[in-house]
This record gives sequence, C-alpha cells and structure tokens, in this order.
Amino acid sequence: MKIPENIAELIEKYQAGLASVEELRLLNEWYHSFNESETELLTSKTEKELADEIRVRLLTTIQQAPVRVQGTMFSRWRIAAAAILLLMITAGIYALLQPKPARQELANTKRPVIPAKLDIAPGGDKAVLILADGSSILLDSAADGMLTQQGNIKVEKLSNGLLAYTIGGRQVTESDEAFYNTISTPRGGQYQVTLSDGTKVWLNAASSIRFPVLFTGAERRVEITGEAYFEVAKNVNRPFKVKASSSEIEVLGTHFNVNAYDDEATVKTTLLEGMVKVSVPASAGKGATRFLKPGQQSGVTREGDISVLNNADTEEAVAWKNGRFQFRSSDLKSILRQISRWYDVEVVYKGNVNLHFTGQLTRNEYVSSVFEKLALTGEVHFSIDGRKVIVSP
Repeated sequence: MKIPENIAELIEKYQAGLASVEELRLLNEWYHSFNESETELLTSKTEKELADEIRVRLLTTIQQAPVRVQGTMFSRWRIAAAAILLLMITAGIYALLQPKPARQELANTKRPVIPAKLDIAPGGDKAVLILADGSSILLDSAADGMLTQQGNIKVEKLSNGLLAYTIGGRQVTESDEAFYNTISTPRGGQYQVTLSDGTKVWLNAASSIRFPVLFTGAERRVEITGEAYFEVAKNVNRPFKVKASSSEIEVLGTHFNVNAYDDEATVKTTLLEGMVKVSVPASAGKGATRFLKPGQQSGVTREGDISVLNNADTEEAVAWKNGRFQFRSSDLKSILRQISRWYDVEVVYKGNVNLHFTGQLTRNEYVSSVFEKLALTGEVHFSIDGRKVIVSP
C-alpha cells in the first residue's frame, strides 16, 4: 500500500516551507489516524541524512515486514507516521541547516493562528548591568553612549556590545583601580558582551557573568552562573579562567560553552576549538583535573566528580546561541527546562511523563506553537494557563 497521493503532496509542501495551517492540520489528522499506541521519534546521524531518509520513506512504497527500532516493534505504516512526526518536530529540516542569528530570527517572529490567551512570546535581548556600587542599568533599553560613572571611570555602551571604561577620555590601564561589574539576564532574556580584552561572551537566559572592568595581574578571571558561550581572546601570557559553580575552566584562547544551571545535575563544559583544563578544587570536591580537546565535553557533578564524553554533540551544546533548541534522545524534562527558561514559564507535571525526543525547534516561535509540535506524538499533552504549563500523559 502507498501513502495517499494528497498526503505525499502535503509532505512536499511542508518540506518546501509552503504548507498552510490547514494543511498542517490535515497532516496531523492523518498521523493520528493510526491506531497503534506506541510512538517514538526516529534518530539519524546528520540532519541531511535524516531529511533524505524521511523523503525516501514517505514517497516510496513501504512493503517491508515489521522491523525493530530501538527495542519497539513498528509496522511499515508506523515507520511512516514516526517519520512524519519527526519532520514536524524539526520544523523544517532544510531551513534549519542554515540557522540565522537569534536576534535576526526574533525580528521575523509571527504569531500563530491560536487563541490570543495562549500566546507567550519568545525571549529576546534583555540584561542588567550591575555596577560596583550595587546600582543597576537596563542594557536592553539603554541607548548607545554614556551609561554611568564609577568613581572617576566612565562607562559607555558601544554599538558592538562592548562596555568601554575610560578616565578623562583615555582607556583605563592596569594602574587604575579595577572595578567589578556583573551582567545578568532574566528568564526570557539573552545578551552578548565584549570584555575589555576582546573576549566575546554570549549569555543564555537566567545567566550572569561577573568580570573586572579591566583585567590586571597574571590572569583573566570571570565567574558565571547559568549558561555562557565564550570566544576567548588569545593571550599566552595571561590565561583566561572561568569559575562555574564548583568547577573552574582555564584557557589561553578558545571557543567553548559552559552550562552551569543550578537545576541541572552536572556542570557541562563543551569544547569547540583549542584546549581547556577543567578542574575541581579539593575544597569543592576531590581535586580532580581533566584536559579537553575539541569535540569533548566534561561533566562535573555537585559532589565534584569529573567525567569526559568523547565525540560530544557540539551543535546541540551551542544551539541556543544560534537561535535553536536542539536535542538528541533527550528526556522531556530536560527539554522543558530549556523551554521554561527561554519563555519564562513554570512547568507543572501531572502524572508520570517519561519520554525522549530527537529534533530541532527554533527559539523564535510563540510558546503554544512549540508545545503543539511536541504534542504531535500523542503521548504527552500540554495545557497553558497564563505563564504556567501543565504537562500530562
């Protein structure tokens, strides 16, 4: 038996990004016309291979006998249904192969056709600069130019995100007093800043970085909470150190991501370029140290144990910076923790929900659209009440 011709045409339109809301509804109804109760998302090595695989499965005759996929028996029609589901969850594989920066995507956000009371807009560029004296400035609403003055040091916001610190029109030097500032993002916020040494830092939602207005001495040291991506300016004579919870990351110049949220079980450091040393002081754990190479990811538990994962999914680790949620066989609760931070919503569970997903979603959609895609499995349901999301099997 073949996939109905009208369904094949709708699949083609969806892959091309031309499917209307009504056509998506028809695809969803076609998927739910199957009676089997078990549903699972299929996995693949790369997005391109996955797209090709889906196309072959959906547009050719599926005559094979039932096959075993990750321990679950699937009929030939269930394979097609699962492939359709993954296609919808990824929200357009081909478009996401070339992701746009988050700020550009946010400008193109469109409200889905749903009741207005269910809409919660995605997060955006929001941050607070906390000065050495404890006063604060909203960076997202502050215009470029003079922000404030700390002692005899003036703070200026430049168009590229750099906070310039000057005295009498000149850049501060090592002989000047070093003030410490903090940039903090709320839930539903993100921000990018360039430090005085040229290091670029991206902050995810509900995150912060504490840094000196000028790096002095033999090392450059900052402290973060939440999640941050670093592109460290190289300086072989002055290592760059990041304190994240109980762990410390030391580099000379490299690109890496640190996830150190309090509600996550481990502090994860993912290396994209260069080399870093991850250590746990004896006072905070067992005093262990590990060196990471590109493609590796360390995990530091709250007890101070360190493990290293080879061939880590670096794209998944930095997807947030590129305007995406990306997950591979990730449990639903970890996915919803990411979503709750970005949309500033509270997640409440009613019943046991133990599911794993593979796919991609953009961070520029309204929250109801995100949950509509996750609910296509038929195995989990979501209801939205204000800023509270209720999850049930």
